[in-house]
Amino acid sequence: MLFSTENATNLLSILEKNATKISALKLDRFHSEYEPQLFQALIRIIKSQEQLRQFSIVGKHYPQEFYGIISALESQKNSLQEVIIESCNCSTEFEVLKNCKNLEILRMRYPELLNTLNCKINTLEIVDFQIDAPYIFQILENSGLLLQRLKFNSESILEEPLLLEALKFFCPNITYLNISCIEFSTKLIELIDNLQNLQFLTLGCISHTPAKKEHKLLAKQIAEILPSTLQYLDLRGSWLKPYMNLFLNNCTAPLKKLLIYELDNQITEIIIKFCIRNKTLKYVGLFEHWFLDDDIRNEMETYVTLVPHENIVVDL
Repeated sequence: MLFSTENATNLLSILEKNATKISALKLDRFHSEYEPQLFQALIRIIKSQEQLRQFSIVGKHYPQEFYGIISALESQKNSLQEVIIESCNCSTEFEVLKNCKNLEILRMRYPELLNTLNCKINTLEIVDFQIDAPYIFQILENSGLLLQRLKFNSESILEEPLLLEALKFFCPNITYLNISCIEFSTKLIELIDNLQNLQFLTLGCISHTPAKKEHKLLAKQIAEILPSTLQYLDLRGSWLKPYMNLFLNNCTAPLKKLLIYELDNQITEIIIKFCIRNKTLKYVGLFEHWFLDDDIRNEMETYVTLVPHENIVVDL
């Protein structure tokens, strides 16, 4: 049956009157070309809720007009705890989030909006091509000890040292840290060393210096400072591969899951030695697992279970 605008509006009107205890509302494949009566019906749905705690909107073709739907969250400012905004263009309507004092979980694309928020966040995820650290400073300071889960998914971070210093100073209670692109540096190691409750770590590092001696030292240092709480380590890309022997030989963290790009004979031997010494590693996740040599697989699976990366990856 064709689901017309009239049918959709009638359904939303019924929900408005009879479903006022919705705690989680998700708008999927949202776009700006709906009929005006649909937007008004959605606004009434939001405003009719007694305690809306979770709101998620996933755009289709990156909409930039929301016709008051996001602004309607003002009516839920005392109950709203989680907001997810994906695949949407920036809008002034998002500024309503600064009034949501009980917001705990925030996932969005535009870090510049964070500068206006006066809330304390438990979980923060930012996805953008480029992340500008000064925009994030305020929310990190506000969140402080409450921030436990943090993910930056970007191609670059401007003013990385400022970001790392802010995290080190304000947010020592992080248990989940996921940074897709960051300089392999002493500042990064100092941050991780300060996160003594860290359980899940995902790193995709880059380096602007070709100095092998410096990289070897950093590889040894980062292995030595991994906290005793760390159970999951996801090494994105191959940045640590040349120093994997040095890294695992100096790692005492009780890892249960290790995710790497690929296996070869040398890496296999290194991980087996780590398993024998470590005794906690149960799974090795691989990005490149389709063409894994049978001999390598058989040798490894005497000690650990090999799985595709996507089967054990831990995301927010």
